[in-house]
Amino acid sequence: MIALNQIIVFIIVAIVIFVVAATGIKIVRPWQKGLVERMGKYQRTVDSGLTIIVPFLEKMTKVDMREQVVDVPPQGVITKDNVVVEVDAVIYYMVTDPVQVAYNVANYYMAVTKLAQTNLRNLVGDLALDETLTSRELINAKLRDILDSATDKWGTKVTRVELQRIEPPKDVTEAMHRQMKAERERRAMILEAEGHKKSAILKAEGDAEAIMKVAEAEKFKRLTVAKGEAEAIQTVFDAIHAGRPTNDLIAIKYLEALQKIADGQATKVFLPYEATGILGSIAGIGELLKEKLSPGKNEKQT
Repeated sequence: MIALNQIIVFIIVAIVIFVVAATGIKIVRPWQKGLVERMGKYQRTVDSGLTIIVPFLEKMTKVDMREQVVDVPPQGVITKDNVVVEVDAVIYYMVTDPVQVAYNVANYYMAVTKLAQTNLRNLVGDLALDETLTSRELINAKLRDILDSATDKWGTKVTRVELQRIEPPKDVTEAMHRQMKAERERRAMILEAEGHKKSAILKAEGDAEAIMKVAEAEKFKRLTVAKGEAEAIQTVFDAIHAGRPTNDLIAIKYLEALQKIADGQATKVFLPYEATGILGSIAGIGELLKEKLSPGKNEKQT
């Protein structure tokens, strides 16, 4: 009987020792820090791994050091131009000091949520609706700086703030859609008008270039003909002077020229002074002149 009692006592003692030993053995995960308190007073911070504490005298609190996400609930915010918009955001933070986050703030999640809502109302309230819709990055940066500065004493760092949704009232949204549609139609009309304008300009430039080419071709043709006639005249002149023709031959050439002139509408004919002497030396020059020139239409001036 005594031996049985001893065995029962031994088993009870072993169980107590095992429970006490299990209570004093703590395992800290790689992303955690352990805060050890002895009789309610902060004692030390332990890293990941196996840690032994004094049972019943020491207590360990584990702090998650990973980046956390806080979802800021949607709230109505009045913009600078008195439009109520619903805004919600997401806050990313990570613990930098486990001691401060454990002892300086009671409920970090609620504290940072309320702080974000308050400052979000202030930031959006200083902007008009159009500015709010187009300044997401600006609002994100300002809100992150404010939260990071305010939560520094809590042992945390706000790494990123993102606005999830900025939703204006339904009637304002419809008006914005109509405005966007009108703006797109205006741009389309401007582009179409610019296309017609450029087409007309190109057509006018093409017509002008064609006229210029035709004029240059006509000019080249006339210059070529004139150059050919000049060369022919020069050739005849050189041949006449080279052969030393008599005055009769020269007079005949003048008469042939007068015949061509008489076929036109000229009322006056101017002859070189030298030609008068040549024509006067030929017998019957007056009769030839009467035949070549019609009375009342040509007039001889010297």
